[in-house]
Amino acid sequence: MGSGVGIRQVGYFDCAGGGQVVVQDNIAYVAHMKSPHGTSIIDVSDPKSPRELATLGMPQGAHSHKVRVGNGLMVVNHEINHADTRPLPADFRGGIGIYDVSKPGSPHLLRRWETAGSGVHRFDFDGRYVYMSPTLEGYVGNIAMIMDLKDPAHPAEVARWWMPGQWIEGGEKPTWAKTAHRCHHPLRLGNRLYTSYWFGGFVILDIDDLAKPKLVSGLDWSPPFACPTHTALPIPFDIRGRRYLLVADEDVQRPVDAMPAFVWIVDITDEGRPVPVGSFQVDGIEDKPQQPLMTGCHQPCEKVTGTEIPCAWFSHGLRIIDISNPHAIREVAHFMPDLPPGSDRVQSNDVTVDARGLIYLIDRLRGLTILERV
Repeated sequence: MGSGVGIRQVGYFDCAGGGQVVVQDNIAYVAHMKSPHGTSIIDVSDPKSPRELATLGMPQGAHSHKVRVGNGLMVVNHEINHADTRPLPADFRGGIGIYDVSKPGSPHLLRRWETAGSGVHRFDFDGRYVYMSPTLEGYVGNIAMIMDLKDPAHPAEVARWWMPGQWIEGGEKPTWAKTAHRCHHPLRLGNRLYTSYWFGGFVILDIDDLAKPKLVSGLDWSPPFACPTHTALPIPFDIRGRRYLLVADEDVQRPVDAMPAFVWIVDITDEGRPVPVGSFQVDGIEDKPQQPLMTGCHQPCEKVTGTEIPCAWFSHGLRIIDISNPHAIREVAHFMPDLPPGSDRVQSNDVTVDARGLIYLIDRLRGLTILERV
């Protein structure tokens, strides 16, 4: 059993390391980091004794490390895994897989949508539309795309948006190196897409006309800060009469002597002028110089149920932060899972909550831990 403050462990499911976990109707869907593992579907009706219902695989050299579920459908990404040096099958193409999971124990493939380049990295799904980050022919780096799954066997592109400079086939020229400015993933709230853009910061897109996304504003803080922007999470309620965005940088691609990644809270009451007003870092994480990568922040829970936000903090496990005072974010609970076999530190990668208030923490190396707040 791991250890924590304000959190206790309810259950554990031993599985290959995961990139994302979502839970719907007491079924957990785990997207794995590395082939041959693709997606696991797990019954968590009894969280003390999770049981596997079905698994999907992936070919070597590729992965399917993200998953979303809604309206009886499961969507997974298909992407080249650049950390896997094994050769890809000659016929592999990245994209998304769309499955019927009306019977979760018998997932049925409806369609694979394929694209050029690496494929799709991360995405959101509301049961009808997929908001994703594909690589496409003629563009440098991932862009933002909206896909309609009204007929899931025949997905239809609705719109795309890219940062000026990405459309090289159209004569644009990037002002950044390689793919430094690329879409990580959009998150929809109402008629806005809050879209992280890696070393391009984040952008807010107006999708009142879904087919014609328009830039509202953006903010980029790298440099001076060293880490890329991973997630731009809109808070779906006002706090003290104002609107906020929780923004997580990812603790990768930085000099080892640079500050590890942390979260920001940004005031978007005037969405044309986003203003950072607070930040949070795990206490003591900066006391040691030369911190290895994947020490700091990775990902907040994208299902926001209140001002307490669970966050997967790589080697520092699960941290729950309270944003009720955006100018003074504070940690209110934390949990450190057991070390994955063969590793000298945890690698907490993603976290979600279910309708019962249980917390699901996936390690990118091994294991799904089920927790509850106490």
